Amino acid sequence: MQHDLIAQARTWLAEDPDPDTRAELGAIVEAGDTAELAARFAGTLQFGTAGLRGELGAGPMRMNRSVVIRAAAGLAAYLKDQGEEGGLVVIGYDARYKSEDFARDTAAVMTGAGLRAAVLPRPLPTPVLAYAIRHLGAVAGVEVTASHNPPRDNGYKVYLGDGSQIVPPADGEIAAAIDAVGPLAGVERPEDGWEVLGDEVLAAYLARTDAVLAPGSPRTARTVHTAMHGVGTSVLTAAFERAGFPAPVLVTEQAEPDPAFPTVAFPNPEEPGAMDLAFATARRAAPDLIIANDPDADRCAVAVPDTATEGGWRMLRGDEVGALLAAHLVERGVSGVFAESIVSSSLLGRIAEKAGLGHEETLTGFKWIARVDGLRYGYEEALGYCVDPEGVRDKDGITAALLVAELASVLKERGRTLLDLLDDLALAHGLHATDQLSVRVEDLSVIADAMARLRAQPPTALAGLAVTSAEDLARGTDRLPPTDGLRYHLEGARVIVRPSGTEPKLKCYLEVVVPVADAAGLPAARARGAELLAGIKRDLAAAAGI
Repeated sequence: MQHDLIAQARTWLAEDPDPDTRAELGAIVEAGDTAELAARFAGTLQFGTAGLRGELGAGPMRMNRSVVIRAAAGLAAYLKDQGEEGGLVVIGYDARYKSEDFARDTAAVMTGAGLRAAVLPRPLPTPVLAYAIRHLGAVAGVEVTASHNPPRDNGYKVYLGDGSQIVPPADGEIAAAIDAVGPLAGVERPEDGWEVLGDEVLAAYLARTDAVLAPGSPRTARTVHTAMHGVGTSVLTAAFERAGFPAPVLVTEQAEPDPAFPTVAFPNPEEPGAMDLAFATARRAAPDLIIANDPDADRCAVAVPDTATEGGWRMLRGDEVGALLAAHLVERGVSGVFAESIVSSSLLGRIAEKAGLGHEETLTGFKWIARVDGLRYGYEEALGYCVDPEGVRDKDGITAALLVAELASVLKERGRTLLDLLDDLALAHGLHATDQLSVRVEDLSVIADAMARLRAQPPTALAGLAVTSAEDLARGTDRLPPTDGLRYHLEGARVIVRPSGTEPKLKCYLEVVVPVADAAGLPAARARGAELLAGIKRDLAAAAGI
């Protein structure tokens, strides 16, 4: 066993093009650390949710230049097999460790394989890459990013020429092509031959952002913005300036890209503590709302003043923002289909139905939402919003921020707030309260065991509410392809349990709907919703053994 691991490591070392990871792995071999070698050589990173994501480091179970070169070679082989020889592949990257190296390696591999490659000029938001694919007529796109994962991670997100992230069967076919790549010495990587784009694509993207706003709409909302140490600041501030909004007040400690993410435990606005600096800035600046992007700026978080909340500011849930944007678009008279993933609130369907608009539910992820026929607006509870599907067929934290700011401005002119509109929606459709039970694990078997336990012994009641139906989504439904998940319908509630596709987490999505007769009943309905969610969370954790 030890001899085999060291032999594998030496083979890897011999073809690793990166002096950093060669030195790292050499030290592990020298120290005879077989446990560490076993972790790094236990298999290969699996090409999954739109690509690869994992911890940086040497070995096939880590993100590194060798893994990326193989991924790029496999993608190139797949594209050529699809008849795209000579086609353009556009490549973007964020500001994480090694992102620029991975982007350059990808460009070299594409060029060596007979495709054309163009790289965005610097670290830019993921939505700019998604836009560039369609704008430039590319056959595929790659974004090097780990989104809101911890600093030690990086990732590799793949799009095809329609500007959407890959879905089956393309993902499996690309994975097979990656597996078929031989020694790295056989992968041609010229020193040049690809294009480094100028700012023209970014300028075209920014010009397109105006399309999400209604001509002549009020633009008075004052914002505080945090980029969470990512790449969003310059693009968002440029978009706000073009649109005529007041310049956002920046959370200066988090405004510039920093791959160490020094002020947050996890660079995700949903994580505890991540918004503390934004709240502190808002208490000084007294804006109308806080806008937070995740590090690659494809997600958008919103916080609003709320005297009932400790500290005076409240983060809105993704489902709340999703409903608010839908209501705003309905008031603007849009047509088309509203879409969401199955883990998002059922409120969107009620808003769409009342407005006479189409509504679709998809599997989790914008790779599915973006493919809905006739899509006008799509959202997912994890702070993702697609508000301009003709421009960006993916979630976009920049255009979503513009639309939220427009809505806040419209309400401000009427002497109202986003919280007032949420009250209106509760009175019109019932109070839809959502929450999540999310368990981060070190050992992935914990997740598998929990899913197996729930499949073997599904709960019959949660928080005193009877489970009226239980679905194993692994079997698929008449409207959804198979996925590893469980869905429970209860009397006035819904629960979905699934492993995360991008992080070592088990995620449970909870929703309760409480009828409300009038405004005076809202506080009691909120209290009842919170009580039910807490009870469901407690009982579900017990049932899953987590």
